[in-house]
This record gives sequence, C-alpha cells and structure tokens, in this order.
Amino acid sequence: MSFQHFTDYLLLEKKYSVLTVKAYQKDLEAFLEFIKKEYETNSINKVNYSQIRSWIVLLVESDISNRSINRKVSALNTYYKFLLKVGDIDVNPLSKHKALKISKKVQVPFSEIEIKTVLDNLNFGDDFESVRNKLIIELFYSTGIRRIELVELKLASIDLDNKTLKVLGKRNKERIVPLLETVLQTIRKYFKIRDKLEPVLDTDYLFLTKKGVKIYETLVYRIINDYFSLASTKVKKSPHILRHSFATHLLNQGADLNAVKELLGHSSLAATQVYTHNSIAELKKVHISAHPRSKK
Repeated sequence: MSFQHFTDYLLLEKKYSVLTVKAYQKDLEAFLEFIKKEYETNSINKVNYSQIRSWIVLLVESDISNRSINRKVSALNTYYKFLLKVGDIDVNPLSKHKALKISKKVQVPFSEIEIKTVLDNLNFGDDFESVRNKLIIELFYSTGIRRIELVELKLASIDLDNKTLKVLGKRNKERIVPLLETVLQTIRKYFKIRDKLEPVLDTDYLFLTKKGVKIYETLVYRIINDYFSLASTKVKKSPHILRHSFATHLLNQGADLNAVKELLGHSSLAATQVYTHNSIAELKKVHISAHPRSKK
C-alpha cells in the first residue's frame, strides 16, 4: 500500500516538515506490518478500533513510553482523518480514542552560573570541533532554537549585517531571531576555521562534522551532554534543557511572554507557558523582598 497521497497532503497542504512526514509514514508502515501479521489483511482502511487497541497493547508491553505510543497513534489518527476527508472511509475508528496518560516531568533549566561555567570557564580550544561546539551551545542558549532546527541551519541562515538568524521551524514556519554580539564573534571565528575544512560535502549547511558532512541530532545531544556534565549535576543535560533555560532566564529578567513565544517559534501562548514555572518562583522572591507589607 502506498501512502503517497497522504504524505503529499501533509507536505503540501498541512505544511508539515519532511522529518515529521517521514516519522508518520514509518508509524503507518509499522501498523500495516502489524495487521498483516496478526490479522492477515493488507487493508489499513478497514480495521476496527479493537484491532488498533491490540496494537497499542503490544506497544505498551514492549516498554515503549506512553508519549511515543501517543505519537504513533496520532499519526494513525491523522491518516484516518485524511481518509475521511477524501471520502475513502465513513467512520474514523479512532474517533473516540483517549490518549494514554503522560506523567508531567518538570524540566529543570540550567542555572545562569552553570551556563557561565561552560561558556566562560571551560577551555574550548581553537580547533574546528571546539569552536563548532562552543557556537552550538551559544546558539542554543541565546536563541532558544530546537535541536532539529539547529541541525538544518544553512550558511545562508545567518545575516551578519543585520545580526539575525533565519530559523525554519515546525510546519516550515520561518522566524527571524536576533543574534548577540558575543555569538556573532564566535560565528566569525567558526566561519574562518570552517573555510579550511577539507573535504566539505554538505556545502550549504552551517554545522558540519570534521568529515565535512551535515551534523546529526545524536551528535548534537552528545555535545551538550558532555560539556554540561562538567558543570552540572542535573539528571538531564540536553539541547531542550538549554532551550528551556533560554526561555526561563528571559522571563526571569522580565521579558514579555509574547516576545518569548515568538522567539521560540510557538504557535500559541499555551506552549510557552510551560516555561514560566521558574519565572513565577523568581517573581515570588522579588515580591517577598520588595513588597512593603512583606515581613523582613
């Protein structure tokens, strides 16, 4: 079975990113494989909720996280909504499905001291990988971009004259993020050392491995984890925690929530508000210390 019409719909009409569409297709193919094996059918269009539920049970028993399972089911649900839209089915078998519960884990941001320790106190060196790694950390913390957004950055994404970065976010939505002067200095240094790299195969991309190919997500995660392991005892040390730190520190310093929303590339304020719990704690400190009626 081909999912070509569906993937075209996601790419062209819904404006989903190529990576998201590939993930959806992979999930659909996995489900198709399941019903072939368990129910000896090739028709994903004719399955019922009971059959889908048996797939969900298998995923749960395979120790896949509820979050990942929900994502897989969401891909299937999107497919059925598409079939309903084009008239290939009359009823969406997932119309009454309730997502699995996900425990809300508080994402603890790095402190300003921890970030300062990494950027100012660690010796990065002047070789290609060291300069690249420092720029990666600085970009995460100063722009709040996502890991996949950083991986996909092109040389043309940077405008040195206007001191801005063009980011291609979710659903191919572009946003312009200002660049700090300290980051621009590292960018210029990186450009000089990148120009000497040979051979360069992925010429358009900003971040490369030392072999001259586009950097990849697991390497970016490893870079952040390795450097912050030297400065932080927090359990999770990832690019997302740096994005979280960017938002939290801006809010702590009084930045407008709408402005932070735009910088992060969120489509709604609700998505940005998950970053506010730390800034609320900071506001409480300010309130207690500054309010005339506060006990001292």
